[in-house]
Amino acid sequence: MGSGVDYKAVFNATVAPLLVLTPDFVIVAANDSYLRVTGRTRADLLGQHVFTVFPPNPDAANDPHAQGVEALRASLSRVVATGRLDTMALQRYDVEATGGSGGFEERYWSSVNAPVLGPDGEVKLIIHRAEEVTGFLKQLKRSRGRGVTGARAEQEEMETGVYARAYELLDLNERLKQGYRQQSQSMSALREAIERQRRFVFDASHDLRNPITGLLTELEVALSQPGADPDTDLQQILRKLLRDAERLNDLVADLLELSRLDTATPAATEPVDLAHLVVDELEHGTMTADVLTRLDQQVMVRASKIRLARLLNNLVANAERHTTTKIEIIVTTDPPDAVLEVIDDGPGIAPADRERIFERLRRLDDARRQDPGGSGLGLPIARQIAQAYGGHLYAADHPTGARFVLRLPLAA
Repeated sequence: MGSGVDYKAVFNATVAPLLVLTPDFVIVAANDSYLRVTGRTRADLLGQHVFTVFPPNPDAANDPHAQGVEALRASLSRVVATGRLDTMALQRYDVEATGGSGGFEERYWSSVNAPVLGPDGEVKLIIHRAEEVTGFLKQLKRSRGRGVTGARAEQEEMETGVYARAYELLDLNERLKQGYRQQSQSMSALREAIERQRRFVFDASHDLRNPITGLLTELEVALSQPGADPDTDLQQILRKLLRDAERLNDLVADLLELSRLDTATPAATEPVDLAHLVVDELEHGTMTADVLTRLDQQVMVRASKIRLARLLNNLVANAERHTTTKIEIIVTTDPPDAVLEVIDDGPGIAPADRERIFERLRRLDDARRQDPGGSGLGLPIARQIAQAYGGHLYAADHPTGARFVLRLPLAA
């Protein structure tokens, strides 16, 4: 059985003046009370943009109290953006006189804008309720002309106070909203930072336990066997212990480096020739893959040579773990940047993973299979060093393999 309620009749009979707008501010409905208070017909309003049928009064452009158009537009936009009710302070919003005279009538309004949400949570319509208070304010003005001087002063002060309190409330409301948004953003960032730190501590502890467990296991095995047992391979046990100790040392060194990068100012800068840096590091390193270089000369940056060497070695070590046959290192310029690229011909990095690999202790499945002992800290350290000197390190497209690109500002 139907309810029998004629909602259209209820809407039209509502005492409060009401408009219904689309999210583009086009009028789709107006009740009788709104038509009476504005002196308009439904034919004047329906299908029209609200600011077309109610334009600003050009004669009141310099009146600070006559900013109703801007205030209403801002309020409606907030409703669309947030999906929440928005209450406006007292506003002067003059209405164009009927009859084609072209003049405007001074009007004052107290308005509320409420969203109508669809099933998807998006704003489908806006209900605009506009209570006119013009008569009240004009009565205050008339009262000023009657009675003793003290009464006139009191009435004048009351009228001024209405405006002052309204705009104070509007300003306070805006500042409270802004403060709430800032606080929400700060709390969200803080929660995210705490969660990242929690994951980092958990993953670092897990990675440190692996070599420690290996050390303990090998020591227990060695101690449980008689020293004269011919099956005991002491050298093999010592080699395993050494590998686990080196793994521990590498992890601790990376953690200390991250701590220094997080808490200390960047190391002192000096002019660094990137081509010379590459040549020096390749000469001192032991490479397991062929390395091809294309190095422009006199590509100068200002940074710590030690830190840049660490960055380069981390990139080369990462390339060695994943390459199939060769690694390519390129140094060139792309003003205003110096550019260093390290390219391997391995399986490459999926576009969706190109930012994830710079997260601390983040190791993709392929990397774990190829190098179970990797720390997952080399690439984050390299990026943080780049950022410390005004640069950027990222993974870029390449037809085969992975391509890491470092950009640093060219030295003057």
